[in-house]
Amino acid sequence: MFGFEAYHILLAALGGSIILAFWLPRFVSGREPATSALLILAGLGAFTLVPGMPLPLDPVKSPRAWEVASEICVIVGLFGTGLRIDRLAARAQWVPTLRLLAIAMPLCILLIALFGWVLAGMTLAGGLLLGAILAPTDPVLASDVQVGPPQEGGEHLVRYTLTTEAGLNDGLAFPFVHLGIAVAMASGVTGGLIAEWFAVDVVYRIAVGAASGAGTGWLLGKILFDCPRENSLSKTESGVIALAGVLLAYGITEIAEGYGFIAAFVAGVSLRRSETHHEFHRRLHDFSQSLEHALTAVLLVGLGAMLPVLWPHFDPANAAIGALLIFVVRPATGWLSLARSGLVGRERLVVAFYGVRGIGSIYYLAYAGHHVKLVDEYQLWATIAFTIFLSTIVHGLTAGLALDGITDDEKHPPDVQPAASSREGG
Repeated sequence: MFGFEAYHILLAALGGSIILAFWLPRFVSGREPATSALLILAGLGAFTLVPGMPLPLDPVKSPRAWEVASEICVIVGLFGTGLRIDRLAARAQWVPTLRLLAIAMPLCILLIALFGWVLAGMTLAGGLLLGAILAPTDPVLASDVQVGPPQEGGEHLVRYTLTTEAGLNDGLAFPFVHLGIAVAMASGVTGGLIAEWFAVDVVYRIAVGAASGAGTGWLLGKILFDCPRENSLSKTESGVIALAGVLLAYGITEIAEGYGFIAAFVAGVSLRRSETHHEFHRRLHDFSQSLEHALTAVLLVGLGAMLPVLWPHFDPANAAIGALLIFVVRPATGWLSLARSGLVGRERLVVAFYGVRGIGSIYYLAYAGHHVKLVDEYQLWATIAFTIFLSTIVHGLTAGLALDGITDDEKHPPDVQPAASSREGG
């Protein structure tokens, strides 16, 4: 009479896994330092041990599902990250961020591509893709190292740098992903390919992403706070506007062939400049963060579920690449790039080390797999999955304590100067 639908078993297991992952750390810590890693392990356990579960989505055979899910998660996270930035700092305080983006990230891509070629025997295109996929830090899993919600204040330079880096480098890694795809499709590198790549994928698409994000954020500010002034949308206190705003910014930019990830972050930053002291910004951020956390939890459980699919393709080379990135490549390139940046000693070390890897890497690999037939695709997924899991453990367990020691507002006053007025934030 009674039957068990695999779909309902999936829902029950998914809900139980997420609850356990958030509940168990409370027995050992006031934080949730291990939640991300526990979500991955919960997904692995649920799909391995619970009878009647459907087969997990194979990322190589079904890349589109992974692409869409991770894409939405990242753009919501980027928009929320932009909303967190209370004030635009002086130019000198952007120096660490710019050096991480201009020096550390390209060096990471180059070194990981080299390791992929030497250690794992990947092709040129495969190694380049691996580097581009793993190079950006993640705005979704890095909340422990970022600035707080709107109007919280205390935007220490360390947190400010890690926040702005995570907000921008997801989009700035896209040109290198496109280059890897172009090399894979062309089966080689030519001068014409590089010239076209630089003109279109670097100059045009970055410019469109930044301009579109700034314009959309400004327009949203006018709609939310100014028109009509006596009955503005901000009075509705509806946080769903955050989702509508990021979808608008991202969609318009992608239609114009720009980088939607850049637009999502810049739109959040731009919107935050309107009525900077208005409490509605906090509501927009909180809604965005809640949605981001829900999507992230489902994706991490899914990542754990796919691990058995990737096990046959996992070897010591995959582990070596992930470990080298977390413990050597990112810290070394970050430390090098931060010379004469205003960060010294332990602050410089913390920023160099805490380059959290996560959902953005899932998106980039799924995107590449959807658009071109990749060699070594399972190997790429195995490396990505291991690196994300390792990052959730290493960074998740240590980030809060490491940053608390150097970003205590009583010992270190906020580095970001107050805005001149409530209408414009920097």
